[in-house]
Amino acid sequence: MAAKAAYRHLLRATRVAFEGDYTLLHAARVQARTGFDSLSSLDPSSEEAQKQIQHAEGVASILRHNLVQGQQVEGSDAIKLNIHKDIERGDNDTVKNPLGKGGKVKVAGGS
Repeated sequence: MAAKAAYRHLLRATRVAFEGDYTLLHAARVQARTGFDSLSSLDPSSEEAQKQIQHAEGVASILRHNLVQGQQVEGSDAIKLNIHKDIERGDNDTVKNPLGKGGKVKVAGGS
């Protein structure tokens, strides 16, 4: 039953993430179906099956919370982003200082 729930979560996440983009929505759903079909012979209680279920749940979470699609506004260089209610929103402090208080990030090729 956990596999069915993970599959449903993945399909819902693709619907949210790729709303309005039929081509990507269809491709994502085909890939999800193919992935689940290829693992259907696993024993549901096996460790490998549990790892794959967790992977599917993780992919669903990323699609739902971290993927933002954009579409170029006709006649403009502007891009309209599809930011929905489930998108994770950070603040600039976490971007400026990803390692915590006083942390620094060295950029390759930077000074």
